[in-house]
Amino acid sequence: MTATGVRAQARIVARADGRGGTALPVLDGEGPLALRRTRAGGDEARVMVVGAMSGPLGGDRFSLDARVEEGARLHVGSAAATIALPGQAKGEAHYDVRLDVADGGELRWLPEQLISAGGSDLNVTTRAELAAGARLVLREEQVLGRVGEEPGRLTSRLTVRVAGRTVLDQELSCGPGAPGGWDGPAVLAGHRSVGQLVVVRPEFTKQSVAARMLGECAALVPLAGPAVLVSAVAPDALALRRLLDEALTRLA
Repeated sequence: MTATGVRAQARIVARADGRGGTALPVLDGEGPLALRRTRAGGDEARVMVVGAMSGPLGGDRFSLDARVEEGARLHVGSAAATIALPGQAKGEAHYDVRLDVADGGELRWLPEQLISAGGSDLNVTTRAELAAGARLVLREEQVLGRVGEEPGRLTSRLTVRVAGRTVLDQELSCGPGAPGGWDGPAVLAGHRSVGQLVVVRPEFTKQSVAARMLGECAALVPLAGPAVLVSAVAPDALALRRLLDEALTRLA
């Protein structure tokens, strides 16, 4: 910890073990980013991110890198929601996630919600770099404020590249100080929870998925590549999770 906040890094490397399973030769976390391997499911390795400290707080800088090598399968979740909070250190907090999936690898990135508490200021960036034959399921959920609380400021950028080509690059900024209109009908329309589900599969190249609405508050859009995006808004975290789970079931 420094006078300007906590610095924390975590790294995961998943590698095929040659026996039909997935090994984790690198599983390193520090401070608030503790990593725990949990019981595997078939040939898939499972890792849980366990928040060992509060945060991210003002001035904190967290980074988490995950690499899935050829033929490996990795599922990453989190033990609880991440709560962005104001801290004694002034300034914006940063949480950077870097995902790298090799040809024939598969990553399921399914953390719990990120909650933007009142008075917080957090910038989140998630970048996924996939080889042409890689597979990805990525869920991102943000909740603006706790019950009865105004949200903090939250800026979130999500970038997905497949075979060197950018298929998704979007940014959303909400809360005090964000550009006007974030709570209007074109963005959140008064809802407090917003989420994305990105699914990348090589077979989408030949079997494209048609764009469609998924009820009143979610939409499925094919991307320019072997990928689809589901965007959803909801009044609360439970309703948002239900929408995204239903969308993933449809894509299964």
